[in-house]
Amino acid sequence: MTITDVTAGGYSGAHLAALLDRVCRTVGLSPEGAVLLRGHTNAVYHLPGESVVVKIARRGTPAKSVHRTVALVSWLTAVGFPTVGLHPVGQPVEIDSHLATIWPHLPQPSHPVAAEQLAGPLKALHQLTDPPVALPPVDMVTAIRRSLAAATALTANELAYLRRCLVRLETDLAGITYLLQPSVIQGDPQHRNALHTRDGQAVLCDWDTAGFGQPEWDLTTVEIHCRRFGYSPAHYAAFARQYGLDIRTWDGYPVLTGLRELRMITTNAKRAEPGSDTLTEVRRRIIQMADGNSDQRWNIL
Repeated sequence: MTITDVTAGGYSGAHLAALLDRVCRTVGLSPEGAVLLRGHTNAVYHLPGESVVVKIARRGTPAKSVHRTVALVSWLTAVGFPTVGLHPVGQPVEIDSHLATIWPHLPQPSHPVAAEQLAGPLKALHQLTDPPVALPPVDMVTAIRRSLAAATALTANELAYLRRCLVRLETDLAGITYLLQPSVIQGDPQHRNALHTRDGQAVLCDWDTAGFGQPEWDLTTVEIHCRRFGYSPAHYAAFARQYGLDIRTWDGYPVLTGLRELRMITTNAKRAEPGSDTLTEVRRRIIQMADGNSDQRWNIL
């Protein structure tokens, strides 16, 4: 299979191949031997001959979002925060209104970063309460509502059920008293959004969903990923001990969990095509939510 045979990030294979080639040529890199690492959201390629990763932002991504990510990572790197830094070329790279960023490639072992290793970087991140970059406020309800409006493959009954869930959770959210102070949040902290360094430490990556808001959202996301994607209770417990807070003991946890899982369903629903594996998984998650199956495993999308 060649690069032109694979669609990713909302692009056709041929368009993506041309974009990757032009991005690489613009900054003096060779796309030879490019390997697709991820394609469900952005198109992420490893260039083995250059030891870099090229991330082509999903088709339609606003330019300001990519520029904001570059500014945020530049600042985090400057203050010594444990993150993957940018490759030292002018960024982002823009080709016909499509934007790309370039990162050093960190070879990874066969196992992902453990949740416990996320605790230190996340706790440090949540101490950053005055960033010089204008980050978007966290608005989970609006994000879910937009995804529902864009979801075309679900039935009217499925959409109506998800909207009822959103209305109930939005009402409950208004009554929450938070534990922590607002700060920079990663937005989607999980095992696949962190990397092992060569010296065995863990650094955060993938800052597209970063914002400013309640750290409880990040902590809830970690717990959901541990519970929903095949990790043991002890795996999450190690994270909670290291961070110093078990989010499950907070009375706002059920509300944030409901909203975060609803977003994980609806974000994928808006990208799901009829007959696709993504749509099958989305529908399976909806059924589990309706049945109250909070411990059922989900498949990674």
